[in-house]
Amino acid sequence: MNIEMPKQIELIKEVTIPESEYTISFSRSGGKGGQNVNKVETKATLRWNLWQSNILTPEQKDLVLTYSPLSNRMDKNSDIILYDQSERSQEQNRQNVIAKLNRLVNEAINPPRERIPTKVPQRSKIKRLEKKKIQSEKKASRNQKLEY
Repeated sequence: MNIEMPKQIELIKEVTIPESEYTISFSRSGGKGGQNVNKVETKATLRWNLWQSNILTPEQKDLVLTYSPLSNRMDKNSDIILYDQSERSQEQNRQNVIAKLNRLVNEAINPPRERIPTKVPQRSKIKRLEKKKIQSEKKASRNQKLEY
């Protein structure tokens, strides 16, 4: 009797890119801020080179490379460039862009599980057909011709 055990799906823990692997620069941003927007550099731009990263395995790097939200933001030097200018504070934009990088990398290396289709239960089929029959009888009763 040979029983096969289902394959164990390898769960990868959440990865946090260390601060030493990316650089953040600041520039003037558009958007809210009034007169302050022309004086203060609050837009945070993060550059991270995927191939020089020591935290990811080569397989994970391939997953990141094929993940479209990150591959679309990659330049010819394999630098992933992300920016954030949603807040008026430089520090908040810096934290937002770092969180965005970590979130996108984790989405790339931990793809969602594929849905396993299930059969419709027999009771649901019967219930649906009963409702259909009741509705049909209701409409048929409206269509009866009256005799005088």
